[in-house]
Amino acid sequence: MLSRSPLRKWLLKRGHSTVTVEGGASTSAAAASVPNAASNRIVGRWLLGCSGLVVGAIVLGGVTRLTESGLSMVDWHLVREMKPPQSEAEWEAEFSKYQQFPEFKILNHNMTLPEFKFIFYMEWGHRMWGRLVGLAYILPTIYFWKKGYFTRSMKGKVLGLCGFVFFQGLLGWYMVKSGLEEKPESHDIPRVSQYRLSAHLGSALLLYCASMWTGLTLLLPAHRIAETKKLMQLRRFAKGTGGLVFLTALSGAFVAGLDAGLVYNSFPKMADRWIPDDLLAFSPTLKNFFENPTTVQFDHRILGITSLTAITGLYLFSRRMMLPKRAKIAISLLAAMAYTQVALGIATLLLYVPTPLAATHQSGSVALLSLAIWVLAELRRMPK
Repeated sequence: MLSRSPLRKWLLKRGHSTVTVEGGASTSAAAASVPNAASNRIVGRWLLGCSGLVVGAIVLGGVTRLTESGLSMVDWHLVREMKPPQSEAEWEAEFSKYQQFPEFKILNHNMTLPEFKFIFYMEWGHRMWGRLVGLAYILPTIYFWKKGYFTRSMKGKVLGLCGFVFFQGLLGWYMVKSGLEEKPESHDIPRVSQYRLSAHLGSALLLYCASMWTGLTLLLPAHRIAETKKLMQLRRFAKGTGGLVFLTALSGAFVAGLDAGLVYNSFPKMADRWIPDDLLAFSPTLKNFFENPTTVQFDHRILGITSLTAITGLYLFSRRMMLPKRAKIAISLLAAMAYTQVALGIATLLLYVPTPLAATHQSGSVALLSLAIWVLAELRRMPK
């Protein structure tokens, strides 16, 4: 074989280097444009931040309900209502609108303008927080999408979350409208429909759970645990317990919507009886579970105790297994929070629902749900 000339060798070497450099550059550009560990961490932290804002909205909404402020703003505008009344004339006009609706006529007919300002600012703050939540989801979604931080499946998830935020806002106004309607046949105080309140809270909890779960799965690597029969049983147990915690939190919306915490303020019995006489007073029977304050409170008690029992069983069952440290910590915190939450609920009931304690109890339900989601994230299967 004839040896190559020095010129030919130089040309070949230069051509090879050029191809290598260009290929390496294109590979680096491609790697930068697709999701990687760094971009996943950024998206995960963003979603956890969003879920934190949703918690704020839930807590603020609960305080708005407890202070009976939710019906103070009698119309809804996406942009115009972002600026509250400024002058005395504007406040008088806003107060005059409120005076045309049932809550003022029946419940607050002696209300002064300073008192109205307090409930107005409570509801206004809740609505502005909702808009902040919307911006926190939508604006980063646009930015991360353009940067190529989302996989195909993640694109569908974040679009679903953004759509759910918009739906949540509409559902909130739909709920408020139910409390502004004239009901001549009703002798009850004006309040929003407990069905719509539960739907509003339930959708907020779903948004929170979806955001937190997605964020945790991006940030916390799945553990390499042997798929034993006991582990599969523990995982199923944890899923059922998480569902029970969610259902208990949702039943709290019916308690709030019917002011059911103000009946039978004793524990463990209800007026010296384990089963009260008016438990099934309404007809048909099914109506009691959603409209009878006695039945709604009874159900919430049963769900709360059942959740506590299930979480205690989950904790004891997990003690007999070799689990990663993070999973053990999550289950232990879940058990501790469950006992704290039940204690808060009993105290709220016995003290006739003071606003600070009731708000803490509602916040406790979100904390308990958060820990249940963390447990499930720690026990999830390794991706194939």
